[in-house]
Amino acid sequence: MPKMIVSIDGVVIKEVQLTKDRTTLGRRPYNDIVIDNLAVSGEHAVMQMSGADVFLEDLNSTNGTYVNGKAIKKHQLQNGDTVEIGKYKIKFAHEGAAENHEKTMVIQAGAVLGSAGAQPPVGNAAIKVMSGAAAGREVPLVKVVTTIGKPGVAVAAITRRPQGYVVALVEGATRPTINGNPIGSEAVNLRHGDLIELAGTQMQFIQQ
Repeated sequence: MPKMIVSIDGVVIKEVQLTKDRTTLGRRPYNDIVIDNLAVSGEHAVMQMSGADVFLEDLNSTNGTYVNGKAIKKHQLQNGDTVEIGKYKIKFAHEGAAENHEKTMVIQAGAVLGSAGAQPPVGNAAIKVMSGAAAGREVPLVKVVTTIGKPGVAVAAITRRPQGYVVALVEGATRPTINGNPIGSEAVNLRHGDLIELAGTQMQFIQQ
């Protein structure tokens, strides 16, 4: 089944299976693929399936839709194509293999911590919740990407790389802080003992 893999600055933030004949992409919440960023139009683009073929069409967006670096109006997607919208890169994958759905774990009221895509371990690491109803809970970072925060308020992604772990803001106006210092969309290296605060939740990064 074809799917779209959304990433920013090399950090995968979501995977969406294309299960309908028409899949919309845009900033507004009623789209099938929602990207909450001002560079994305409210109704930016649509993907239409015709048999085994998938066509991407730009919906007269403000900043345009690009495939493999070229602006398009309508384009038939091929396996491995990269769609670019603002700073976001969306890889089209159509391998026909069954995929595992992303799993999400609620860590406190209104907050989620989810992960997708397993990789060999870089070293044992975890996030320990320091405040709220789930205070004291440790969540092992066993996946490539772990998202933390509250959707619609602020979401950050912790990504495992060969040299260690990094964290970056994915969406939201509230910037996460590390040891009291706010971070932006650029990935920041995490060290053992770092205190992360996001959307009112305090967490500690633990690495052995």
